[in-house]
Amino acid sequence: MADNLQKAGPEDRSRINVNERWERDYWTRELGVNDEELERAVKAVGPSVKAVREYLRK
Repeated sequence: MADNLQKAGPEDRSRINVNERWERDYWTRELGVNDEELERAVKAVGPSVKAVREYLRK
């Protein structure tokens, strides 16, 4: 199934999928970080948005 490019954000807003470019773009804007910071945070704590937000606050 192809991605719906009309979506404004990820389908599951509780998890971050760094493998999809449009989701990466969404989360970097939403969290105010660059690609490398987002990837580092997801590697450190997993794809949970809550955990990534907490990690980035440190």
